[in-house]
Amino acid sequence: MTKTRTIIRGVGSYLPEKVLTNAELSTMVETSDEWIQQRVGIKQRHIAAEGQFTSDLAVEAARQAMANAGVTPDEIDLIIVATTTPDYTFPAAATLVQMKLGMHHGMAFDIQAVCSGFVYAMATADSYIKNGMANRALVIGAETFSRLLDWTDRTTCVLFGDGAGAAVVEKLELDDDAPERGVLASALRSDGHHWDKLYVDGGPSTTGTTGHVHMQGPEVFRHAVGKITDVVYATLEKTGYTVADLDWFVPHQANKRIIDGAGAKLGLPPEKVVMTVDRHANTSAASVPLALSVAVADGRIKQGDLVMLEAMGGGFTWGASLIRW
Repeated sequence: MTKTRTIIRGVGSYLPEKVLTNAELSTMVETSDEWIQQRVGIKQRHIAAEGQFTSDLAVEAARQAMANAGVTPDEIDLIIVATTTPDYTFPAAATLVQMKLGMHHGMAFDIQAVCSGFVYAMATADSYIKNGMANRALVIGAETFSRLLDWTDRTTCVLFGDGAGAAVVEKLELDDDAPERGVLASALRSDGHHWDKLYVDGGPSTTGTTGHVHMQGPEVFRHAVGKITDVVYATLEKTGYTVADLDWFVPHQANKRIIDGAGAKLGLPPEKVVMTVDRHANTSAASVPLALSVAVADGRIKQGDLVMLEAMGGGFTWGASLIRW
């Protein structure tokens, strides 16, 4: 007998060339490098160029992931793009990625779960593969979040950046007695009662405008650590593993204090936590795959490692996925 598993074959990332440092930000809004680093741990962020769209970032990350996986677009039959900042209201950014990769086959769609988007997309791709609806997928988190910012609001504009990360995931049939690989379990959650704690004040059906990000920072922080740890434990419970079994924790890169708080509550040593928020800032749905790509590229995450992905975002949405690399 065999069992179907979804394995990650390769990962990739892309960051726009323009880097905006805290020092530069302090000339645009009343803030300082010390203030930003002390509160959220961010030193810089990348900003997409004029005329550079979310699908462009996604394509670059996807190409790198496919190169690392040793596959071509002809071998992909599903594209899922997690994003809050699509190029257009429609069509989906994923269909534009499909076009830019020269694909005329397969299926492509977006997932909107804000910062939890990549974790939601991974769970979705895993479900499609295990149910026989796809064999190999591109799962992408991509954002041009800078275009949702009010650059006069220092409580939000210092937090976010642009970027994209991608993973090629594929079907693997394992003998029942073979060592586990791939996505072992996921847990997804949401609670729309908290929508106004982190939201954008615009949209096609309300104002007809894009709008800007608004956040009740202390409220988001208050909920974050508890929700993160709860969903991590829920995911582990499905598999029989414990926190002590984890080799790596790859959390959403929103705020160093939230990451540190979640790690401490879980009892994870800091050296097992992948941290990129200082270089990338909060890239929403792109933050988890960007961090994942960094940790794979520098050799920290290697085959056989047990890796926990986690994210929380506006909605609220939150989720976790446990992967045997």
